Amino acid sequence: MKHLIPLLAAITFLGAPAIWGQDTRDIIMGGTFSLHSEILNEDRTCLISLPDSYTQESSNKTYPVLILLDGYVHFKTAAGIVHFLSSDRNRNYMMPETIIIAIENVDRERDFTVTKIKTTRVNTMGGGRKFLAFMEKELIPYLDQHYRTEAHRTLVGHSLGGLLTLNAYMDENSLFNAYIAIDPSIWWDEQTMAAKVDSIPPSSFQKRLYIATANQGEANFERNKKRHDALFRLMKEKAGESLATRIAYFENESHRSVPLAAIYQGLRYLNEDKDQ
Repeated sequence: MKHLIPLLAAITFLGAPAIWGQDTRDIIMGGTFSLHSEILNEDRTCLISLPDSYTQESSNKTYPVLILLDGYVHFKTAAGIVHFLSSDRNRNYMMPETIIIAIENVDRERDFTVTKIKTTRVNTMGGGRKFLAFMEKELIPYLDQHYRTEAHRTLVGHSLGGLLTLNAYMDENSLFNAYIAIDPSIWWDEQTMAAKVDSIPPSSFQKRLYIATANQGEANFERNKKRHDALFRLMKEKAGESLATRIAYFENESHRSVPLAAIYQGLRYLNEDKDQ
């Protein structure tokens, strides 16, 4: 008897395709495309999720774009959240339906850092400016040419990706309109990051930025939360009331678990005026 339940479970699981196989339909969350980058001198693969209405609308409706770093890791999470917040199927209408582009990694240490730090090993750090140029001069024009996009773009990055997101936010020429920096690794080059606050253009302060901080434990409290808070204070001192940035501390989330909550809360903040 004690073996019966596991046996029945195994039979049910293994037999499922035979029982229901003929009536199943695939649920497609998205697809992929490859783009050759002259700037990076390599091919880059992107995952893409189109809104429900993209193929249903008879009009030429256009959509904002969300570009997601560490794409393969966070693609399904982001697609589910965006669908929940925007799809006509559940009538939440808390943000516009959005095209999601998730860039798969090749060398994240190279692509997400704009400065080098000294290491005993050979490293490829410091290619972040090139990666930003790839997104803005190659990827975004490609998307505008091949998809019905609007000129409203959100950049989302976690950890080192969050660091690059902050660097994009601080760039006067950035083509992004909104940013979510999830537990950004500003420890990477803290002095450089703090110094950059003085050169942030007024136009950047008016863009919406959401910074999420995870609980990395007591040992990393100084390294993580205090540094995020200090950066926010510097930004607030410089921008005053024009600062359109929100910082949130997720006490119950670790560095690995925080993206789910941060993407949801971040998109809620970025779209507060669209919430119906």
